[in-house]
Amino acid sequence: MSKIFQNIEIPIDADLDEKLQWLMPDHGPYRILRQSVDARRSHSPHFVYSIEVAEKGETLQIPQFELEKISHAKEKPLIVGTGPAGLFAALRFVERGVPCVLFERGSDSGERIKGINQYWRYGKLDPRNNVCFGEGGAGLYSDGKLITRIKSPHIPYVMNRLVKFGAPEEIQWLSNPHVGSDRIRRVIPKMREFLKANGCEIHFNTQVTDILLEGSQVVGVRTEHGTEFKSPHVVLATGHSAEDMINHLRDIGVHLDGKSFAMGLRVEHSQASINKIQYRQFSEHPKLGAANYKLAHHNDKTGIGVYSFCMCPGGYVLSSGTEADGIVCNGMSNYNRNSPFANAAIVVSIDHEKNFGKDVFGGMKMRRDLETRAYQSVLDAGGSRELPAQNLLDFLYGTNSKTGPRALRAGSSPSGAINIRLDELLPKNMRDRLREGFEKFQGSMKGFLTEDAQVYGIESRTSCPVRVTRDNDSLESISHKGLYPAGEGAGYAGGITSAACDGIRIAEKIIEQL
Repeated sequence: MSKIFQNIEIPIDADLDEKLQWLMPDHGPYRILRQSVDARRSHSPHFVYSIEVAEKGETLQIPQFELEKISHAKEKPLIVGTGPAGLFAALRFVERGVPCVLFERGSDSGERIKGINQYWRYGKLDPRNNVCFGEGGAGLYSDGKLITRIKSPHIPYVMNRLVKFGAPEEIQWLSNPHVGSDRIRRVIPKMREFLKANGCEIHFNTQVTDILLEGSQVVGVRTEHGTEFKSPHVVLATGHSAEDMINHLRDIGVHLDGKSFAMGLRVEHSQASINKIQYRQFSEHPKLGAANYKLAHHNDKTGIGVYSFCMCPGGYVLSSGTEADGIVCNGMSNYNRNSPFANAAIVVSIDHEKNFGKDVFGGMKMRRDLETRAYQSVLDAGGSRELPAQNLLDFLYGTNSKTGPRALRAGSSPSGAINIRLDELLPKNMRDRLREGFEKFQGSMKGFLTEDAQVYGIESRTSCPVRVTRDNDSLESISHKGLYPAGEGAGYAGGITSAACDGIRIAEKIIEQL
């Protein structure tokens, strides 16, 4: 019989095994259910654990998530996109005994990185293989964060399978789990080989251009090569940047809704300064690692929120556009989080109804306009591939320091940076809300506003501004039977874990029909 101990507090220099020996002197094996760091200013930093401990001579029952297989001889479900939603939908299908077909416009992850490196180094964009498109989706070049706000019974399964394919075991218990961009790139090929060996047919460099219909019933897809694949079940998991597919859905009459989203900038500090703010005199303690933060400010008068998003400790700021005439920034960390910089998106909430009314594509147009303006600003400043950047205090005060302590410094971006007046590039309302947010954040994190920090633009791909509306029960499009919008691109997820869980839910719904 095992016991569960909740909220065990361990000083950073203490030993967990010694604490357990005191709590349960004759114990057997144990497993960590949850681990977090409490670094509040009222006390010194310490670890907080929840642990399951077995009696001496007993063993722990570790969930294995064995799935019941079904017999299936009908048309294979088709999955468009190899981000987390598409990959985990495919994984669920094959583990339940259902063969499926997976399409990806880009290459496998090994070839994909070549296109990305060409873009970062030389500004030469590969429209198929970039930070948003290609095997693994946008999450492959991020922190590999697995934090999610959703409550789903599929989360433990997602973590278990990621570990099975090579992710660190601690993602199953850390309060802020992350795989790291370097390690998740090792996980995806193993997952791909498992899928191929167990009944999933994968087509890389094969963009799906058309959803085939008979009336309002989906009957298959057509690829760019003119090949048609027939199936009454199409899982659409194309990610938050596949505007061409969104336009195609509009053209064939699929019901779409405008969705609220967020845009802003990415702020970069030295990691040492964030550690100092968060951990104070303990900032260099080796057990604590790179500190992170989470910030939010809501203006009750305007109803507009400003908040941090995708915080990357020990990370890099990336150029991650998908069009040759647009610039987008994002953040990434490797598993060890050992870059000397920390970055996070600081974004402003954009209410669709208030800003765009009945214009379903209003948010998409705004996003595209800002990205092209950012690109043009770089060209006008004599650049080519660099990210537009500005000293944080210059952004705050509307100044432009080309020399002195506020001059633009070499940051973490592999594309480099060029001095741009981002305070003039952004719409006035967005700029003002960001300034308000930065000043509020200084109140909760003394030292956040510093001349050593700088901001990059444009952080515009936090989520898709359009939702492919689906039925809450069947998870099918409300206008087209057999079309299953999935993940971030459909407007039903926000991150690796939630997208993966969404793909699993859809796979199970289809399996119910089979």
